[in-house]
Amino acid sequence: MNRDDGPTSACCHGASSCVFAKALFARSAPCGLARRRAVAEREVIDCASAAAQLDCAALERRLRERARFALKLRTGAPLLHAQALRLQCGGLQGLQRALASASADVHELLRLARQRHGDLDELPWSHIVQALVQWQPHARRRPARP
Repeated sequence: MNRDDGPTSACCHGASSCVFAKALFARSAPCGLARRRAVAEREVIDCASAAAQLDCAALERRLRERARFALKLRTGAPLLHAQALRLQCGGLQGLQRALASASADVHELLRLARQRHGDLDELPWSHIVQALVQWQPHARRRPARP
């Protein structure tokens, strides 16, 4: 598999790994099909549905394709952690806004996108990419000094 073809979150966690795990770990989006489990001392997120995982991978590929210029991504280069977070969290937030959905659930957003637009290529990508570019991570809290 070409490095550019696979999901950004794919690693060594197995074939059922959640494509949007970074967004779920960042608590930017929930997913009703996500299953958390411990592997050694790490927590991983798996997808309960192989079909949903394929849909998520297709969305993630399109997010990466559509945001390539805006995020200055190089073809075939692995994403940095901050880039992957922006792509996943900002992309899902942009999709939620574009669909005017009250739910941020990844699986629900994909279902709604397919219901309304038929194909992922028909989504309002300019609005989604704009939200993706504007996404900022939560500011870290610093402990108060005594």
